Amino acid sequence: MQYHHGVTKRLTEVAKKAGVSEATVSRVLNSRGGVSEATRTAVLTALDVLGYERPTKLRGERARLVGLVLPELQNPIFPALAEVVTGSLAQRGYTPALCARTIGGISEADYVEMLLDHQVSGVVFAGGSYALADASHDHYRRLTDRGLPVVLVNAGVDTLDFPRVSTDDAVAVEQAYGHLRSLGHGRIGMVLGPEGHVPSRRKLDAMVRAAGWADDTDCVERSSFSMEGARVAAARLIERGVTGIVCASDVLALGAIRAARRLGRAVPTDVSVVGFDDSAFMTCTDPPLTTVRQPIETMGQAAVDLLVTQIEGAGVLHDELLFEPELVVRGSTAPAPGR
Repeated sequence: MQYHHGVTKRLTEVAKKAGVSEATVSRVLNSRGGVSEATRTAVLTALDVLGYERPTKLRGERARLVGLVLPELQNPIFPALAEVVTGSLAQRGYTPALCARTIGGISEADYVEMLLDHQVSGVVFAGGSYALADASHDHYRRLTDRGLPVVLVNAGVDTLDFPRVSTDDAVAVEQAYGHLRSLGHGRIGMVLGPEGHVPSRRKLDAMVRAAGWADDTDCVERSSFSMEGARVAAARLIERGVTGIVCASDVLALGAIRAARRLGRAVPTDVSVVGFDDSAFMTCTDPPLTTVRQPIETMGQAAVDLLVTQIEGAGVLHDELLFEPELVVRGSTAPAPGR
């Protein structure tokens, strides 16, 4: 955190908040003696609350700072989650530190190092590399070794023993598949994230159970979580005669709609598409997107509850909390062609 104001303004603000003189604040910040422990604590707390960084030499105790590490901000579901988590943390008296990975930017492992340097009280991860079974997980072990409270949102790899808050992927797929079947679709395909992506893997397992697919089905295409990647993947499915497509995110679903149009098909007349997330603006797309809504509000609050419980030393819940998603039917699904 940079100081947004000059040093004098900072001194005035902290002094006022802590109820002490500016000279006293200065003594604490410069580690001079002659200040009682209670006064010193009041000044440091005022610094944290006002969002100023503690001088490096005063960072011995953990700050009331909590990291929120996100994989990206392009997909609107992540800013939505950030809003819930940061608001919920602020209500509990914690200062959120938002870390979002960008292409060619800072890696998740580097963010973990930065957060450890800042003596954070805990970290919430959403959609991180823990969701990829084949990614490196060494940086999470650093957190375990330090005994730092951590919560993972949406499916952690089983070897990581952190509390988890997830949307029930199996229920999401049952809802999407059931909806398309009820509309008479027989050839249903899926556009999923990369091979090792745990939530995608869970969705595929659920579809195999629901639809009785063989493991080597040609109804599944993998994609990066980008609209362009999904367009290429969905085009392959449509060319194989699929009329209903279940996607692992709304962004992927928008790519699938684009694929259908490029192939001269109409959505939903020729091809029906179901998304996953119900992120912002999906009511405004053309057509408005049928999707499975993640209960982001409830999940974000649950993640903060689990984290604060750990921070306050009231124990750790190692189970995974599964939250029920909800099918929202809009205009991107219709009866199968010929029905």
